[in-house]
Amino acid sequence: MTPAAASSPLVRARSLARVHAGARERPFGPRTRTTALHATDLDIRAGSSLGIIGESGSGKSTLVRLLAALDVPTSGTVEVDGRPVDAAGATRSLHWLRALTGVVFQDPYASLDARMSVGRIVGEPLWALGMPGDHRARVAEVLLRVGLDADAADRFPHEFSGGQRQRIALARAVVHRPRLLLADEPLSALDVSVRARIIELLAQLRTEEDLTLVLVSHDIGVVAHVCDEIAVMKDGRIVERGTTAVVLARPQHPYTQALLAAAPVLPPPPDGIAPDGTDVARSD
Repeated sequence: MTPAAASSPLVRARSLARVHAGARERPFGPRTRTTALHATDLDIRAGSSLGIIGESGSGKSTLVRLLAALDVPTSGTVEVDGRPVDAAGATRSLHWLRALTGVVFQDPYASLDARMSVGRIVGEPLWALGMPGDHRARVAEVLLRVGLDADAADRFPHEFSGGQRQRIALARAVVHRPRLLLADEPLSALDVSVRARIIELLAQLRTEEDLTLVLVSHDIGVVAHVCDEIAVMKDGRIVERGTTAVVLARPQHPYTQALLAAAPVLPPPPDGIAPDGTDVARSD
């Protein structure tokens, strides 16, 4: 790898925008248009962890879906590892991108196929991408890595709690050893008492698997714990970006200041015991 290549960002977005066409106000009239993401430039360094925060409707999930080629931009470009991403192209043409990325969605109940065993769910990226090696052994290894027993592979999603299902989703996202992990609100559907364990797991996986992490969350505390950098979004625009320490200590944009002022500050439960008296370590 040349020095220039080594210093280039893993993800580069230029003038990336997404506009949705709505209903017609009158028959044969023009459709209404809603801008979910205004023209946005974004660089993400390899090995970094970027948290994207903002209120619902701020464009966070739209941006991540465009980076992952799960949606097609209205305009602009995305490059990952120096290669252009053609989200409108054939599915097979994006196999290289799927091999480089893992995605964790918001709802662990909806993101796992109830008809498939956990082993099939976690191993799906391996056979879909034609990855070499012993797939069954890799599935068992990654299940243990996320804190589940290897025999979980033979069970089905309905047999697990919400926190355990999100562990399964994380296992599926990293089983093929991606370089980039995109997590879209991975904690918002979970009970408060299990979030801390999943946060620690995200941080651990990022280090052990040498991942570049993009974490979308409305929870500033989660982002502060896991991410080195923060991007603040409002009305489809990034209004502030910087290191986590600087943005949280000295926010410059009025919107960032308002978000921080409104964020609740709760002390951690003592000795891993949740407010309801349950053991946090056992509740997920």
